[in-house]
Amino acid sequence: MANIYTNAKIILDTTDVTTLYTAPSDSRAIVKSILVCNTKTNATTITVTITDASSAIFELYDAKDIAAFTTVELLTQPVIVEENEILKVEAANSDRLHVVSAILEINRD
Repeated sequence: MANIYTNAKIILDTTDVTTLYTAPSDSRAIVKSILVCNTKTNATTITVTITDASSAIFELYDAKDIAAFTTVELLTQPVIVEENEILKVEAANSDRLHVVSAILEINRD
């Protein structure tokens, strides 16, 4: 199977931990970009984590500030997400943040 370029998108309309992307069981993924856009007049924060196969949670960002009416690129280097690992996001305030991630899935077969 070929490598697949894809994206994951979400509007964080809740303050719950929300799945942004799950790597397929037959692929690893290179997360090239995580853009976060605050569409409202007040600043807020975002937390980004990866959950591995044993359910251990690893924080990439803990309460990263996102100013009002700004877009922030969170990554300065790519992040590898292994098979079945889950990239999750959590907003401090609902209905403010839009998240878009650019991803390359690399099939093991």
